Amino acid sequence: MLEIKEKRKKPKGLFLNLIKKVGKAIYDYNMIENNDRICVAVSGGKDSLSLLKLLDERKRFVPIKYELLALHIDMGYSCIQPKILEEYFKKNNYNYHIERIDILRETKIEDLSCFWCSWNRRKAIFKTAEKFGCNKVALGHHFDDIIQTILLNLFFHGEISSMSPKQELFEGKLTIIRPLCYIEERLLEAFSKRCNFPSPKCICPNSLDSKRTLIENIIRELAKVDPKIKKNIFMSVKRIKKDYLL
Repeated sequence: MLEIKEKRKKPKGLFLNLIKKVGKAIYDYNMIENNDRICVAVSGGKDSLSLLKLLDERKRFVPIKYELLALHIDMGYSCIQPKILEEYFKKNNYNYHIERIDILRETKIEDLSCFWCSWNRRKAIFKTAEKFGCNKVALGHHFDDIIQTILLNLFFHGEISSMSPKQELFEGKLTIIRPLCYIEERLLEAFSKRCNFPSPKCICPNSLDSKRTLIENIIRELAKVDPKIKKNIFMSVKRIKKDYLL
């Protein structure tokens, strides 16, 4: 008896636009190579779920072969219930793992800082990626995240630095990639609505009152003066004039 395979719809419109932007980022920074095993860090928000879907879709028509592992770190106060996220992974036939860490064992939720939370999550991601034999970790940072980080580091740390689209760690044993680096957040918001992703309910005490939110508001105001402000900030770290540095 012949097996009838379901035909998948080809990406079009916004979906195709995002696929192309991800492909360009992967090509420009040589993010993915043949036989890579990629751990996709999925928080449950629109960015990480979009990243997972886009990378999974690309597998079907690019010549490079790679594997994906959707990884969710359950911090104990997750923005989305791990059970709901697990159901989503199963429904879409994603290879996945949910790792639980108890960050509230030593710190009360009202005393959490963005740095402490991020540091613990990143540590858990790296350890779990190693455990499952992944050589790369894909993070859902997008275009807006990168330009906000440039200003955050400039204003609050007194340095010129940002999130690199590709960064090798531990002497090359693990590589971080950010395939959404060319995609603006507004496009991911629209894509998320069309895909009907699970809706996160974040209870983080810093979610609406953080330095990143402040920078986001500053950039929004600057964009009213010059629509190219975001692109200019993004390109600035590529156009450093060393002769004019202190």
